[in-house]
Amino acid sequence: MSGTRGTASSRGRLSTMVRSWPTLLLTVLLLALALPAGMLIAPALSGPARSTAEPARTPAWQLVPERLSVPQGIDPLSTAAPVPVPANVAARLDPVLKTDGGGTFTAVVQDAATGKVLYDREGAANRTPASNMKLLTAVAALRGIGPEERFSTKVVTGPGTATPGATAGAVSVVLVGGGDVLLGAGDSAESKVLGHGGLATLAKQTVDSLRKGGFKGQVHVLVDDSLFTGPALNPAWSPDDVAAGETAPLFPLALNSARFDPADTTAPRPQDSAIAAGEAFAAGLKAAGAAAGLTVAPAVVRLDGKPTADAKVLGQVQSATVSQQVDLMLQTSDNYLAETLGRMTAVAAGQPATYESAKAAVLGQLAGLGIPTDGMFAADVSGLALANQVSARQFSEVVRAITNGKDTRLRAALAGFPVAGLTGTLGDRYIDESTAEGAGLVRAKTGTLNTVIALSGYVVDADGRLLVFSFIGNGLTPGAQGNKPALDTAATALAGCGCS
Repeated sequence: MSGTRGTASSRGRLSTMVRSWPTLLLTVLLLALALPAGMLIAPALSGPARSTAEPARTPAWQLVPERLSVPQGIDPLSTAAPVPVPANVAARLDPVLKTDGGGTFTAVVQDAATGKVLYDREGAANRTPASNMKLLTAVAALRGIGPEERFSTKVVTGPGTATPGATAGAVSVVLVGGGDVLLGAGDSAESKVLGHGGLATLAKQTVDSLRKGGFKGQVHVLVDDSLFTGPALNPAWSPDDVAAGETAPLFPLALNSARFDPADTTAPRPQDSAIAAGEAFAAGLKAAGAAAGLTVAPAVVRLDGKPTADAKVLGQVQSATVSQQVDLMLQTSDNYLAETLGRMTAVAAGQPATYESAKAAVLGQLAGLGIPTDGMFAADVSGLALANQVSARQFSEVVRAITNGKDTRLRAALAGFPVAGLTGTLGDRYIDESTAEGAGLVRAKTGTLNTVIALSGYVVDADGRLLVFSFIGNGLTPGAQGNKPALDTAATALAGCGCS
């Protein structure tokens, strides 16, 4: 795990090893190539006289090491590192974990390896956790869907006449949403998460299939978004938050996580991302089909029902893996993507993809993992709803399951935790004197609503012990400036804690 620390001498040794291994291996290869051919074939020529002798051994200097240095340049964590003394942890946290104005903080710190509670300030109390809810969704998606799974967006043949008055010989094609809301308008970008599946690539595949079938004429584009059912908006969300672009009506296909511009994360979102994706696909189809004698009808409409069972697949693109999507969700705290992953977790369990089934699927996966869900209430799976109720102790157990649990699929979420002062929603924090010591070391999911702030994650203390923590503030004074720094200072105190 990057961001952890060993002694100065161990860091120096490992840094030297990281720099020297490429040079050493290159030297080994060059020397091997320079060996005379006779030396390479001599054992084969020696015949029976060699068979009774001790087997030839490769010189030690030619052996590739069984294990290279840890890629991040850190020592492996050792359970021999001392467990902090709870009284010493409290002595570091109590002076800094104070609200700015009204409200209260609850908090739990645990030793990751043993689960021992090292600090507990009303940790069992239910709290509104804001976007820390996404940690629950991350765990559920990794368990319920699988970290390496992908979502497919397909184009299939549709009804022969797509719209009233269609020209003779026209055909229709159906863009079928399969849960990928990170589609790009251009070509598929396999090295990226956002835009991994590209509608321009899908359009070119569709044109090739139609051309091979000998078709020339007008194509009508329909959209099948029937995978998600029930209301597209959760009634627990504030209409003001929807209008501000915090989320949008949910569909099983969207461009840029339902954004007009992926770089603008504060603007309102499309209110019908399925049709918006269909229009982008139709534009790609028009551009790709011109040379093949195809024209595209201007209107994009929803398919009434589902494609027939014998509909031919004309093209298909796939999303990034679930683990990559989970990382993006945690890094950027994207509500739309979180809600989609919740619904797809329900789909993987054979349930309808409604907001109600998403909540049930997430809580069910937590219970299956052994995470206590007593008293937990999910109003959504993104954390935008104020009605969510989860305790700091439950969050610390979730983080502990990710870092140390028996289900190793959950390790895929580790890279998604924002790194203090460096990445994601912590990229612009831990930059002043009171928190600089935590920069690069604290890894945590943030959460912010008007009167709510939360921070749950993990850190290695000064003695080399992995700790998990959750801090949640509720009833806070709106606009108060000192609450985020209080949580950041508390996490920094854990990073610098030699509390054994």
